[in-house]
Amino acid sequence: MQRVTVTLDDDLMAELDAIIAERGYQNRSEAIRDLARAGIKEAAPDSGRGRDCVAALVYVYDHEARQLSKRLVRAYRDQHELSLASLHVHLDHDTCLEVTVLRGKSGEVQHFGEHVIAERGVRHGKLVRMPVETPAASSGSRHRSHHHHDHDQVAPKPPPPAEA
Repeated sequence: MQRVTVTLDDDLMAELDAIIAERGYQNRSEAIRDLARAGIKEAAPDSGRGRDCVAALVYVYDHEARQLSKRLVRAYRDQHELSLASLHVHLDHDTCLEVTVLRGKSGEVQHFGEHVIAERGVRHGKLVRMPVETPAASSGSRHRSHHHHDHDQVAPKPPPPAEA
C-alpha cells in the first residue's frame, strides 16, 4: 500500500465524515478507498464498448414538459432492440419516474441512456451498466434459456392403482 496526502476543504470533509458514520467505516482510509474505487469505476474509459451488457436506466422527468413524451417514445422506437422492460410511476401531478431494463452492446446502451437523460424535461437520470458474458458457442438468439446449473428433481407420482 502507498500513503497519499490529500487536502480537502471543510465542507467536503464533513460530507465524508457523515458517510463514514452512516456506513460504519472503521476509519477514513477505508471510506476513501471504497469511494475511490467507485469513482474510478464510474470515470474510467469504457474499454468494453463493444461488449454485451445489461443496464438499468432510471430517470425522473416532468411529464408536462413540451413534447417530451413524444421525444421519448421516438427514442425508444428508434432503439427498440435495446429495451427489455419498463416501469412507469407517477410520483406526483407533474413528475414521473421511469426504470427501463436495457440489453445490448455497451456503447449503444451508453449512448441511448445518455440521450434519454439529456432530453429537455428529464430532471435526474442514471444509467447503471453491468457486463454480460455470452457463451462463445452462442450464435443464435439472445433470448436463449439454456441453464448451466442443476435443479432439484421431484419424481413424478405413480398413477393410482386400478380399481378391481
